[in-house]
Amino acid sequence: MTSIVLSKRLKKIAEYCPAGSRVADIGSDHALLTSYLLASGLAAFVIAGELNEGPYQAAREQVAKLTAADRASVRKGDGLAVLAPGEVNAVCIAGMGGQLISSILESGKAKLPGVQRLILQPNVGEEAVRRWLLDNRWQLIAEDILEEDGVIYEILVAEPGDPLAPYREKARSLEELLRLGPWLWEEKSPILRQKWEREREKLKAILAQLAKSRRPETKERYEQVVKELDWIEEVIRCLQTGKPSFNT
Repeated sequence: MTSIVLSKRLKKIAEYCPAGSRVADIGSDHALLTSYLLASGLAAFVIAGELNEGPYQAAREQVAKLTAADRASVRKGDGLAVLAPGEVNAVCIAGMGGQLISSILESGKAKLPGVQRLILQPNVGEEAVRRWLLDNRWQLIAEDILEEDGVIYEILVAEPGDPLAPYREKARSLEELLRLGPWLWEEKSPILRQKWEREREKLKAILAQLAKSRRPETKERYEQVVKELDWIEEVIRCLQTGKPSFNT
């Protein structure tokens, strides 16, 4: 196999893999990213990890088609358990929820010494991933956001370093930037605005449902949603104007 066609999402993830690195592709999704990294010469060696038998066998079949199959290892196991300490210097975990990615990193902490880069793409729950990085002394060095087939994806790239560095001297608070993404907020991409416009519409639908309820306990929830909606509206206004904040 001489060429691998990747989705826009996986192609962007591949761009953040350091050239010549030894990469762990955890939850490899049929080893497409693994295959691309090897076929393109971007990676020196790739370990594709899969938890379940079906995806594991599919990954094995995909890698077997490669002329560079001798530079790949497909392994069955839970998260970073498929790795030996010091075996890779870059780890990709993509296509899962942020809580699951955080859990995989937490459970596999013993495998992370020697890893110089994490490339993480949560489908939801990006805040949980940023918080894990912050709490575990990983510095967020880059973020990306893209839309593909109507879905918006965020990519978070981290290296060992000062975890607070990207959050310092910003108009937004730490808690806000954990939600928004410090680098995404600095860039203010139209796709970021689109993401929060979608969040606004979801909250408006929730608010409309709550407004129909006669239950006393609904009032507190209604007020919480109104407060959240006000915050999102302000975020969207800032993204539209390119100003850092209306609260400064």
